[in-house]
Amino acid sequence: MASGKYLTMLALSGLIATASFAQKSDASYSWVLDSSKRSVKNMPQQNEFLNNTYPYPSKPRSMWELGVSGGASMIFGDIKSKFGYGGGLSFRKAFSHVFSVRLGWQGGITKGKDDNLNSGYGVGRFNSPTVINPWRDFYTARGNQFIPNYRTMVHQLYIDGIVSLNAASGYRGNPKVDYYVLAGYSFNSFDADVNALNGSTPYNFASSNDLDDSYEQNALFTDSYSGNTKRMSDNALLHHALDLGGGIAFRVTDRVNIGIEQKFTLPFGDEIDGYAAGQTKDVWSNTQFRLNFNMGNSSKKVLPLWWLNPNNYVYNEVNAPKHMKMPPVVLPDADGDGVTDQFDMEPNTPAGSPVDSHGVSRDTDGDGVPDVKDKEPLTARDCFPVDADGVGKCPEPPCCAELRDSMKNMQMKSACAITSLPSVQFKSGSLGLNSTSTAVLASVAQQMNANPTCNVKVTGYYKGTDKRSMQLGWDRVNTVIKYLVEKQGISESRLIFSLSDGGDPNTVDLMGTTEQGPNTIQAPFPQYQKSK
Repeated sequence: MASGKYLTMLALSGLIATASFAQKSDASYSWVLDSSKRSVKNMPQQNEFLNNTYPYPSKPRSMWELGVSGGASMIFGDIKSKFGYGGGLSFRKAFSHVFSVRLGWQGGITKGKDDNLNSGYGVGRFNSPTVINPWRDFYTARGNQFIPNYRTMVHQLYIDGIVSLNAASGYRGNPKVDYYVLAGYSFNSFDADVNALNGSTPYNFASSNDLDDSYEQNALFTDSYSGNTKRMSDNALLHHALDLGGGIAFRVTDRVNIGIEQKFTLPFGDEIDGYAAGQTKDVWSNTQFRLNFNMGNSSKKVLPLWWLNPNNYVYNEVNAPKHMKMPPVVLPDADGDGVTDQFDMEPNTPAGSPVDSHGVSRDTDGDGVPDVKDKEPLTARDCFPVDADGVGKCPEPPCCAELRDSMKNMQMKSACAITSLPSVQFKSGSLGLNSTSTAVLASVAQQMNANPTCNVKVTGYYKGTDKRSMQLGWDRVNTVIKYLVEKQGISESRLIFSLSDGGDPNTVDLMGTTEQGPNTIQAPFPQYQKSK
């Protein structure tokens, strides 16, 4: 009946606690950075951590745990024990993520009975007249034989140290299960009684089934065998004891967890079962189901530390830094060609040489002489090979010489200081700008902002009379101009829209100039226009 009351009380407590304290866990919340969870004493260290002058955060204030337990109780001793029942109340506080201390009270009632008849105590020194045999005054004609039996009621005050085995892990977040071991000290009151009388007359002890449930005789000893044992009110024995055990708890919510625990109390005595055979020391065993509640203001305290993995913050910072100091992003360009060293496949490009998106000097006619040194940048294939200046073996037409001289004169008069710009490369059939292309255009915008008198001619290419190729070239030029205007803030009036036959259809060239021109032209074949 009493055990049923215990179970009913535990069940009701669980329902009330779950309804009252359930709250949603915020996995993204970082208690390491939350100064509201620190005591005044720990704030100096926390401030140093937040200011990056000390590597470790301070320990936060944490909730304490209220525990209610109930379950089976028994004694391992000289007399065969039955399963009894017990329960308790405890308070647990964390000192670190691994170690905590629990204070509490625990009580229980355990009974035991052997089915075999015994004669005396069976061991010489326990037949001493100074030993009180609770059955000795009630021996029967059965040859001074009796059936050992007992009922022991225990009250225990204890302090246990608890070590959580899985709070800190490098392979998961906050634990949902707490495996732990415990060891501690307890002060115990053991009240052992025996059933020796059937009413007011001794039992005949003919059968163990004849015994009632009275337990009217005190079963304790008074000789020197008791050791550290002391009597209380000539009835209960007071024992110091060692506690050992372990358990497992499952987190239901941030406020409630349930678990099961096995605990052994070792009083180093042989009389708590009412029978001292002198062979072994008795052990009180408790298998308890636990219902635990985290108590405290959640706005000022974190969960009990054994439910928090201290490595969470470290791994989150490595994955997505939010607090640690990060070095500034540096994109060096040693040769000044507009392509950062990270992507530059020709890190020593001569000054003023036009380059492609990989930082390699442009050689438009493919004669092996870079454009910056080529005195004849468009040498016909029929005129190959060329000399060191890129001039082919074909005589130069008069018109070309005049055009070259005219271009030199224009360059001399030009006020534009931009001498070279990298090209933008597209994947075959695509309009999308990849990370390399956007880095190139960011460099172009930087140079244009530094040279406000310069315009940039944006030239796309197509193949012969292929309508789709012409429209694709137009779309690519439009994509580059649109990116410079919308993403880099360059004025449209400084960008000249150009479309030309010949050249690499997957390339858009950019060239600094003082010329003026349209920033857009009509799409040649809009029916073939495509999206990225």
